[in-house]
This record gives sequence, structure tokens and C-alpha cells, in this order.
Amino acid sequence: SPAPAPNLKTMASPGPAASHIEVDPTFLEDPTSETYDSSGYDTSTASLSSSIQQYVFENGRRYHAYYGVDKNPLPTDEAEQDRMDLHHEMLLKLLDGRLYLAPLKDPQRILDVGTGTGIWAIDMADKFPAAEVIGVDLSPIQPPWVPPNCRFEVDDVEKPWTYPPDSFDFIHLRNLAQALTDWPGVLKHAYRCLKPGGYIELAEICAVIECDDGSLDASNPIKQWSDRLGEAMVKIKRPPAATEQLLVDNLKKAGFTDVTVGTRTKLPIAPWPKDQKLKEVGAMNMLSTETGYHAYGMGAFTRILGMSNDEADALCTAAKRATKNKNYHGFGH
Repeated sequence: SPAPAPNLKTMASPGPAASHIEVDPTFLEDPTSETYDSSGYDTSTASLSSSIQQYVFENGRRYHAYYGVDKNPLPTDEAEQDRMDLHHEMLLKLLDGRLYLAPLKDPQRILDVGTGTGIWAIDMADKFPAAEVIGVDLSPIQPPWVPPNCRFEVDDVEKPWTYPPDSFDFIHLRNLAQALTDWPGVLKHAYRCLKPGGYIELAEICAVIECDDGSLDASNPIKQWSDRLGEAMVKIKRPPAATEQLLVDNLKKAGFTDVTVGTRTKLPIAPWPKDQKLKEVGAMNMLSTETGYHAYGMGAFTRILGMSNDEADALCTAAKRATKNKNYHGFGH
């Protein structure tokens, strides 16, 4: 939680005068007309929103493009939305139905950074009907029918935040390691916008797959996929292993105090564990890998590592097939 900020006021001298803004000459051709539409400029909401709906299609998948194709290497199509919603249910199972670990009491404003399909924000709006819940993401892929206290915005959170200081009681970030380069900058914005005494919670899933019993050696397709993905993310300065200490250090540098590590849980990628809850989580995770290996891998492998489409597809498919082998006991965390 951030320490209370001192009540300070600052004064600044005026800067240089702004340069004159030239008027589009097409708007001056007919001074009797007062509307932009008459000059051929479409001011409809549909026109403005259509630019936000920009996507690129690669590898048979749809990817975000409005803020640049490199902002998020994961797709945004319906198959990925289904996977993200399944992942949400998997985490609920892993955390015994909890949406968060922070000791919230009566939050009035909640911000979900990188909301994806908006499923977490919608669940939080249902849980706290008196709170305003805002979900922000690069792409407008959230459903139109949501609780009245929930809304979604399209924005790049690595750009300056437009929310006023002390705006939120709770800020939530989950699974953003593959999409964020400037963690310190994002967390500084969060610190400014979080009320004194409020909470921020980071929940990152490490895409690096490990095992405890040596069943995944260097030749295993799952291990090869994991290693190549890690290589790609390091290359663009977004290491997938967002370690606890790195997250803690970045939070402290942003000004947060009382930083604690809530929980660190192994996430099996198949139903091989003996523990019943982990077995169920593993079964859900294996189902998610039907599209998950390709979702994480295809863009990263082809754009960043320069692999051909066929090479990337073969590695993702081999990893998916190996995940169904009960002799391989891999997990993320």
C-alpha cells in the first residue's frame, strides 16, 4: 500500500508559446457550411471506433494492431478469448474461489489493468455492487452486456495514465509479463493513482515450464517450446519469468510500502498430480493448451526469433502432443 503523500503545491513559470495550428484548407472552402461532415470528415462514433478495431492476421490468428503489432504477441481472437476465460476459471480453482488476495474491506473504485475479456472485472463488479470497476486493455474484446457498475476502456498503460491522483482503492494486474516492457513506469502510474492505504496486486504466471522429477529433459518438446519462448521474451526485454523479487523491487521503487508475497503456487500443465485440486487444475490447463501453445508461441517464434510458420507450428504442435503424455510432469508457477 502506498505511503500517504504530503500535501504539496508547486508553481511553474510559463513555457514558450505554442506554435500556431494551421486550419485544414478543405474546411475553409465553403464558409456557409458549419458541419465537418460537409467537408468529407466522418465524425461518427462508428468511424472513430473502427480504428480501435484494427487487427492483423497471421498464422491463422487475429492479433492486436492499434497500438502497434509488437505491443502484445498473443492473439485476440475468439479462440484466445475462450482460453483466457478458461484460464480465469483455472486460477479461481487454484485459489479456492478467491478473485484476489489483498485484504479488501469496502473498495469504492477498482482498476483492472490488462483486463483481457473483462471476466475478472465483471466478477469483481458482481462481488462489490457498490464499487465502480474499470477494466483497461489494448483491444475492445470485452462483452457489451456487463453489470451497471462495470465499464471498459481501451488504452496503452505504458503511456501516461489520465486518471487523477488517488483515484482507486484497488489496482489489479494479472498475466502481463509478455505485454509490458516498462514495469517501473506502469507501477509509478499505479502508485500515483492509488489512494493512500489502498492496495495493488500483481499476479503473474511464469510461462517457463519446469518439473521436479527429471521427466522433462532438454529434448522434450515441452521444454524446447518453453526455452524458445523464454529466449524470445528476453530478446524484447519481457522475460516470462517475472520473478517475485523483480516484482517486489519494482513495487518498492515505485513508492509502495508493506510489500508482501501472497502466494506462490505450482501450476501443473496436465492432470498428473495426486492432489485432487491440482489434478483438476492440471486437467483444465491441459485443455487450455489446445490453443495455448500456439497462442503464446506463434507470434513470438515467427516475429521475434525468425522461425518459419511451419517450424513454429511444428514446435507448438509437438509440445501440445507431449503435454498429453502422462509420463511428463511439467508445471508453471
